[in-house]
Amino acid sequence: MKILNVNQIRELDQYTIQHEPIAPINLMERASEAFADWFVAKFPATRPVKIFCGLGNNGGDGMAVARMLLQLDYNVEVNVVRYAPRESDDCAHNHRRLKLLTNPNYIEKPQDMPALRHNEIVIDAILGSGLSRPTEGIVKTVIEAINRSPAMVISIDIASGLYADRPNQPGDVIVEPDYTLTFQLPKLAFLLPKNSRYVGNWQVLDIRLSRRYIDQTRTLYYYTNPEEARLLLRTRDRFSHKGTFGHALLLAGSYGKIGAALLASRACLRSGVGLLTVQTPRCGYDILQTNVPEAMCRPDQHEHVLTGMSDISGPDFSEYSAVGVGPGIGQSPETVSMLRGLLQSLRKPAVFDADALNILAKNRDLLGLLPERSILTPHPKEFERLTQRWENDYDKLEILQDFARRYDVVVVLKGAHTAIATPEGEVHFNSTGNPGLSTGGTGDVLTGVITALLAQGYDPVEASVLGVYSHGLAGDIAAANRGQIGLTATDVIEHLRWNM
Repeated sequence: MKILNVNQIRELDQYTIQHEPIAPINLMERASEAFADWFVAKFPATRPVKIFCGLGNNGGDGMAVARMLLQLDYNVEVNVVRYAPRESDDCAHNHRRLKLLTNPNYIEKPQDMPALRHNEIVIDAILGSGLSRPTEGIVKTVIEAINRSPAMVISIDIASGLYADRPNQPGDVIVEPDYTLTFQLPKLAFLLPKNSRYVGNWQVLDIRLSRRYIDQTRTLYYYTNPEEARLLLRTRDRFSHKGTFGHALLLAGSYGKIGAALLASRACLRSGVGLLTVQTPRCGYDILQTNVPEAMCRPDQHEHVLTGMSDISGPDFSEYSAVGVGPGIGQSPETVSMLRGLLQSLRKPAVFDADALNILAKNRDLLGLLPERSILTPHPKEFERLTQRWENDYDKLEILQDFARRYDVVVVLKGAHTAIATPEGEVHFNSTGNPGLSTGGTGDVLTGVITALLAQGYDPVEASVLGVYSHGLAGDIAAANRGQIGLTATDVIEHLRWNM
């Protein structure tokens, strides 16, 4: 699913109008019908509805929705915020149609603002995605009143005051909705952490905008939905065998952190790898052999940390289909030397996580040794150590894309809507996962999942996108069964599903 910028969204509307063809007012009607259908399916006609409409096309959507709800016997009050001398043509058309059913309340000064109660539903249709400057005057006053109210708030297309594809300033006044119902494609703003309070629960409504335009339009931003994840997943041949699905090597664990090696190993096996070898310090040998009998374990020569590679593979790691390194390895001098030797020998993409990333951040000359199209899986603080501090989420995205291009790697920046940057500068946002995954060990699980997919022959971008999606989906299934609070990394492994 592509994510388009404001200009492309405008062009998409115009292309649809010209090539379907459809009149602009009828396209607005189609969008409003989609919103009204969603609303009626979710909320009964017993709850009062107050709709706040602006003077542009977003306001026209709100007026059309008001008319549709009134015709279904909803108790609807329409409030038109008069912040400019005239309306858009389509807004004016819907305004005239609405006045055949009800007389709107006009808000020109603060005392015109109606009271909002806890049992009411507010629909925000004041400003749309074409916003070009901060809210001010009566619009700002109305938004502040909506945000202070106890009513449920639903925004049409985008919260009023929120920019769709560029940063707002800290003092900007923006509607804080419980729900956002957007049209056809998600907005980039919805996927960035700082905007969470201005988005709420969001959903895309299909209004049948031109598929041809969407397909032929270039973008760097994508959103992975269930259909796309299913297309990435490969089916298994009846006559396949364990050699068909690769041999992964995991370098994981140190004294006190053998659990990280266990979690990564179990997740790797649950993600379909044919064979798994785990190198861990000698103190972890009995633990791994006992708890992960399906894996082969090669103890390092050191009792407590990982130190050497010579005893586990040839100089080019040809025995292994994929290598994953980092979970629980620590940052001892011996382990730093081990990672340096690994990078000097590797000739294929590998997965780097946790302390492997911290070692790279402290020994920046090693970044140039990363095998091309390797996969790095930092959380935001680890990524900041690898790069620099950022001013806002959009700045962070640019830094992420620049880093992936510069080092020819795939970067999995973990978090809500995990962002996966490719060497080509694309960013794929994930659609699964929940706050229950914010617990120790889930990153080790993700390393195991992605390493298994890489070993099975998935391209590094495919392995990252599918791995992140499946990891988040497992967290969602686990949360549905056990709740988000108290979710563990082991719960995620136990709920990994590959029959999407």
